[in-house]
Parts: sequence; C-alpha cells; structure tokens
Amino acid sequence: MDVGAAAAASYAPDLFAGRTVLITGGGTGIGRATAHGFARLGGTVVIASRDEAHLAPTVDELRGHGGEVLGVACNIRDVDSVEALLATCTDRFGGVDVLVNNAGGQFPAFPHDITDNGWRAVVDLNLNGTWNMCSRFIPPMVERGNGAVVNITHIYTFERGAPLFAHSGAARAGVQSLTATLGLMLGEQGVRVNGIAPGTVHTPGMEEHESGGVSDMIDVDIFTSLKRTLPMRRFGTEDEVAAAVLFLCSPAASWITGVTLRVDGAQYQSDAPGGDAPLGW
Repeated sequence: MDVGAAAAASYAPDLFAGRTVLITGGGTGIGRATAHGFARLGGTVVIASRDEAHLAPTVDELRGHGGEVLGVACNIRDVDSVEALLATCTDRFGGVDVLVNNAGGQFPAFPHDITDNGWRAVVDLNLNGTWNMCSRFIPPMVERGNGAVVNITHIYTFERGAPLFAHSGAARAGVQSLTATLGLMLGEQGVRVNGIAPGTVHTPGMEEHESGGVSDMIDVDIFTSLKRTLPMRRFGTEDEVAAAVLFLCSPAASWITGVTLRVDGAQYQSDAPGGDAPLGW
C-alpha cells in the first residue's frame, strides 16, 4: 500500500519544506499515514510513540521519501517524558512548527465495568496527555508567532455519546473543548489549533477492539452492522483522515482555527437503525 500518497496528492510536493512536524502515536494507524503525508510534502518529520517497536519500521518507511526523520519514544502521560521530547526537537531542529496530537487509546467496556484505574488510565492518556503536549509545545510557537496544532478525537465527542467507551468519549470531548478554547485564545499569537473527529476508520486499533470481543459484548457483529448504517457504505481510510490533517496544517486553512472537523462520510448525521435502507434519490 502506498501510504500517504492519496493524502498528499492534491498538494505541492514542497508544501511543508522547512517545517518540522511532530506526530504523537506516529508509528501506526492514522498517525503513520499522516507522517507519510507530511514526509511526501517535504516536511521534517518526528514521530513519537510510547511503544518503541512501532517507531523503527515507520522511520525506515518515511526515510524513503528523502527527508529528515526522527523517531522518539515518549509517554505523553508523563510530563518528564514530554519535556524530554521537547528538548530533543528543540536541540535537533530548533523547535516544532506543526504538532499533531494523535496518540490515544481506550478499551471497550460497559460503564459499570470500568474500574477507577481504568477510567483514570484512559482519561490520563487521551485528555491529560494531549494537554501535556499542548502546554509544552505551544509556548515556543507563541514566541515565534507561528504554529499549527491538530488534535485527533472522534465523532463521538459530539452530542450522541459513545456506547462502550464512556471513558474515552468523556476524555475526547474534553479535548474538543480544549481545542476550541486554545483556538479562540491563540489566534492573535499566530497559532492555529484545530481538531479532527474521524468516523469509523479501518485501523489496527479497530481490529484490536474486534479481537477484544466488542461484538460478543453486545451479541452483534458490530462492524458488519455498522457498515450497513454508514451513508457511504464503507469505513474510512487512514489516508482520508491524514488528508484532512494536512489541509488544516496548510496555508489553505490559514483562517481556520478553533474548530473540530468531522471526517466521517456523514456517519454522524446517519441514524444507526437505518440498516440497509437506500439513501439515494
């Protein structure tokens, strides 16, 4: 698979030349596709992951685009680890111009089965981890008077709720509010902060949830059932989400800040009971 090719196809090949881009959770899934998109467009790319095993293969792939690439192990829940990442990016590249907060994670559970530790772990990763990154990496952007941040959430951060993911839905809704607040407050300083809320995208994480028994929990083949309710009758791709990230970080989005863009094939607007009903004229 030619990762990132579709995402980068509509842009000038040197669009991000001279720009340093940091992507958390950049070793796999949407983060990996996004990293390929930026690398194809001339950016210097730093990918961070708490799992070092995810870094080396993706770094090797990214170097095939000809630009400078660095993989750094980082646990975004740990402030010391985040500050070490900031020091590495500053020493090596003079700072970060574009920050993509993609790292996150959750596990399916009925609300009454979520332990206190489980709740704290998911909120700490998705909400507090995003804040740790923003609070450390945005101030240097403000000093320079330029920067772009994109926070990855999910469509269930909007009003409909997140069945089996109460912890993650609450945390990511917090990220959406943070995105709006930072966008509102930092515009005058030249820093834009936006979000992407993907719908159901075929990623390794999606496969992990299925292997973890989501369908068994509710006695439904969840992904087959869900696909029938999607207006476009298919799941999204990692590249399709990456393309939206590239747009929001590009000059084409220079007057867009404080928004969370749904990239979901109209999944949010669709009614779950729709099943196989025709949606055309």
